[in-house]
Amino acid sequence: MYKVIEHPQSTFLDFNQPLGLNMNPHNRWIKIADRIPWKHFEKKYAKLFPSDTGNVAKPLRMALGSLIIQTKYGYSDKELVEQLTENPYYQYLIGLPGYQQTPPFEASTLVSFRKRMSADMLMEINEYLLESAHQKENDDDDSKPGSGSSSETPDLEEDINKGTLMLDATCAPSNIRYPQDYSLLSEAREKLEKIIDRFCDEYPLEKPRMYRKEARKNYLSLAKAKRPGKSKIRKTIRKQLGYVKRDLGYLTGFMTDGYAPTGKEIRLIKTITMLYEQQEYMYTSKTHSVKNRIVSIQQPYLRPIIRGKSKAPVEFGAKFDMSIDEHGHARIEKLSFEAYNESTVLQNSIERYKHRTGHYPERVLVDQIYRTRGNRSYCKLKGIRLSGPKLGRPAKDNEYSKKIEYQDNVDRIEVERAFSLSKRSYNLGLIKTKLKETTMTSIALSIFVTNLFKISLCSFLKFVRNILFERKFSSVMVL
Repeated sequence: MYKVIEHPQSTFLDFNQPLGLNMNPHNRWIKIADRIPWKHFEKKYAKLFPSDTGNVAKPLRMALGSLIIQTKYGYSDKELVEQLTENPYYQYLIGLPGYQQTPPFEASTLVSFRKRMSADMLMEINEYLLESAHQKENDDDDSKPGSGSSSETPDLEEDINKGTLMLDATCAPSNIRYPQDYSLLSEAREKLEKIIDRFCDEYPLEKPRMYRKEARKNYLSLAKAKRPGKSKIRKTIRKQLGYVKRDLGYLTGFMTDGYAPTGKEIRLIKTITMLYEQQEYMYTSKTHSVKNRIVSIQQPYLRPIIRGKSKAPVEFGAKFDMSIDEHGHARIEKLSFEAYNESTVLQNSIERYKHRTGHYPERVLVDQIYRTRGNRSYCKLKGIRLSGPKLGRPAKDNEYSKKIEYQDNVDRIEVERAFSLSKRSYNLGLIKTKLKETTMTSIALSIFVTNLFKISLCSFLKFVRNILFERKFSSVMVL
């Protein structure tokens, strides 16, 4: 059940401050809270609660505001609740009517917040935020003395390519252990043993022989070895496969006799069965690759993403393409847990840019993998300059082409800088959520919060610049 708040965009003057607490109205969290259009998304958020019965859900501002703070500082769920209880500026951001010393909600409620705030919803909020910021920049430019009105611009200029679009892909690694084959099989064996113990304890069944100590000793002999050889690794995997196969056979017999596992156990057994089939195939085929390879039992949707970086050539998480426009605003163009070819994202990203702005970009800055013949032909047809060297023989004005290519490579660093900022400061470098939908939410939150603080910083710098300009102008008038 959800009740739409009629006036969610409360001002700082409406916030009830206790006696002796003097809050700064220019605090960054107050500025951020006043910038986000809470009322615009309140009705859309209410559609997630079709039922009129049950407990009343927390409002959108409380959910999104809490996730913004958590994304900024990387608090755990329990620590975030403590911070919300102690900080009045945080309480203003999440929409409380005044300062209170009691926790606004339980720590477990944050899981529900992440489930409800889907990645698509956050991308829509991000797009609305960027449009509002861009419109405000245009209004500020039009209000300056000597600036012409946008209505005076001829309609023919709408067809002229202008602006820049930067595009690149990266991986948001999840917080999982490095997936060694023998360690995955040992973990699967231990989980199956717990399910078998639960069956035997709950039902009048005799515990079968599972060779726990022997299996554990076999795993540790390899895990503690400093430089294990290939033969030792294969022997350990073969034995662990036998232990897992035996435990799966016990569970199959129990279920054939009519003993039913729980819903969580059913999902776990399916994952382990698929893991066993993949590991058996790789062992018999003497290969290290298989389709839809499972690298985590708890998060079976994760896939290995080969990035080719010297620090981490293979990462385990979601892969996504991010675009940066000429204003420095970031958008997620594609998000997937499967390893895809990012060159297929280029044309759709350019068309979305055209839909937003009404014109195609003048240039598109990408790395080599995007420069396929199909993408080159598409950009040539639309009159877009694609970064990088041209195909064929060097042109006569080769020196001029090299200067343009060098400048494009310099400007393209902006998208790498955006990746670094989001990974270092906004929790994109290590995703700690466990569910598939909450992992996608965490990634979209990182990009949204990065844009939010970047826009807030730009607004603050413009505010300072205007003050300095006014002081300089007033001093000149006095002289």
